[in-house]
Amino acid sequence: MKIEKVGVVGCGLMGHGIVQVAAQGGCQVVALETAPEYLEKGLARVDKSLAKLAAKGVEKGKMTQEQADAWVAETRGRITGSTDRADLADCDLVIEAIVENLDAKKELFGALGGICKPETIFGSNTSSFPIGEMASASGRPERFVGLHFFNPVQLMRLVEVVRTDATDGEVFEAAKAFGAACGKTPVSCKDTPGFVVNRLLVPYMVQAIQMLDRGDASAEDIDAAMQFGCGYPMGPITLTDYVGLDTTLFILEGWTERYPDEPAFAIPQSLRDKVAEGKLGRKTGEGYYKWDGDKKA
Repeated sequence: MKIEKVGVVGCGLMGHGIVQVAAQGGCQVVALETAPEYLEKGLARVDKSLAKLAAKGVEKGKMTQEQADAWVAETRGRITGSTDRADLADCDLVIEAIVENLDAKKELFGALGGICKPETIFGSNTSSFPIGEMASASGRPERFVGLHFFNPVQLMRLVEVVRTDATDGEVFEAAKAFGAACGKTPVSCKDTPGFVVNRLLVPYMVQAIQMLDRGDASAEDIDAAMQFGCGYPMGPITLTDYVGLDTTLFILEGWTERYPDEPAFAIPQSLRDKVAEGKLGRKTGEGYYKWDGDKKA
């Protein structure tokens, strides 16, 4: 079971990166968007990223300018843009990277189930929703996996490959092989909340915020403790501001709705309060810290 043609639905922050790494991995790629202006913006992001990678390769002496130009042209030549779902019909794999809304994802996969060839594998890049619910909506749960890439897709080396109880073994192996072809390290996981990374990371952030709310330690000291005591690149409070307080709350609300008795998913009151006040972290200039661009003010 070889994946040679890939469709990516959504060419935004995550989608354009998936389009790019799939093309870099040798696949023909159809990038699907809902409107021409969104497609144009997404493909422009791909062009900019490819040019940046090529320039870096030349700068480091890994390729000549001629080789870099040829690599960009070859990679970009594997990518086709579309606004018509019918263009995904003959894809071996279709990955959705649309808005994090379960109803929208289920509608998409329900439609794709009637469009794509029977052999097509479906994958979702969701970071928080159960893969099984989307698999059921697709009408082909045995050919459905989670393919959770990380931002920025072009640089982050991990992809979580998620299987449900219904996922066919050969489909799962083909999905892992695709992840490896994209230059990623694929890790296998069952359809558990948050998969591996977020299942560990988000409760860690919650515990840090709860410590802060209780007055056990300051935000600065909590962050310094984990940064210098554990060797992390940043502490959990800073990380929450980077991720976005609204994004963190959204994930937690979805989990607590499905798993109300899981204490690891408890939502800190300060997180609710700050989101209500529009203090969403680095992107708004204030969260648990105040920010001036990418630096703490």
